[in-house]
Amino acid sequence: MLIPHMQGFIMTSEVPPPPHLPRMPLETGPGRFRLGAPEASVDVRALVGHCRFDTPASDLLVSLLPDMIHVSGQSRLTALVPVIHEETRADRPGRGMVLERLLEVLLIEALRSGSAATLPPGLLRGLSDPQLAGALQGIHAGAGGNLSVSEMARAAGMSRSGFFERFRKQVGRAPMEYATDWRMAVAKTLLRQGGLTIAEIAMKVGYGSASAFGLAFARHEGQPPGVYASRGRG
Repeated sequence: MLIPHMQGFIMTSEVPPPPHLPRMPLETGPGRFRLGAPEASVDVRALVGHCRFDTPASDLLVSLLPDMIHVSGQSRLTALVPVIHEETRADRPGRGMVLERLLEVLLIEALRSGSAATLPPGLLRGLSDPQLAGALQGIHAGAGGNLSVSEMARAAGMSRSGFFERFRKQVGRAPMEYATDWRMAVAKTLLRQGGLTIAEIAMKVGYGSASAFGLAFARHEGQPPGVYASRGRG
């Protein structure tokens, strides 16, 4: 079960346990807990973890993901989870780097395991659409380019109106709204990294001048890019 945006959750049995059984978790080892009577047989084993998107664009990514993804019977994930579990419990050189890569693979495998037909509107459903996937990849790769609905529709081999409606239905927002969100996500990352002027960042995300970019950024984020950059680095 992958839940992209949650700070807490509750799991319960279909048939709740009797009220007299102990409810508080009993710690049986580092990071290991037992619920229910200690002498009872085990009905369910759960491996629970939390990971964080360490990027200014995390709000965009989370907003485009389903509320919950249920994966069942995926052998690649079944093989990957024990490796992650083992790595978290060992104190070996490079542990952080290995875990980061393993969690990236875990996330990608979970995201692409479901059927596109059952996905709600969002990024995964859009990328699963052969006619829209190229347009989305073009937005991701060319934030500084000349993005327009007409150009994207032409690349997808669709009419402008047909492309617009299909994009909005599959992704959940209009093409240029998504393109602007992506450009601002890229801009926020560049602003936090530092090393580039506002004018240079403006060019990299498709704006002809620092002033035009500043107005668009302030309208989108509620603060000027310079203020965002200083707060982010602070």
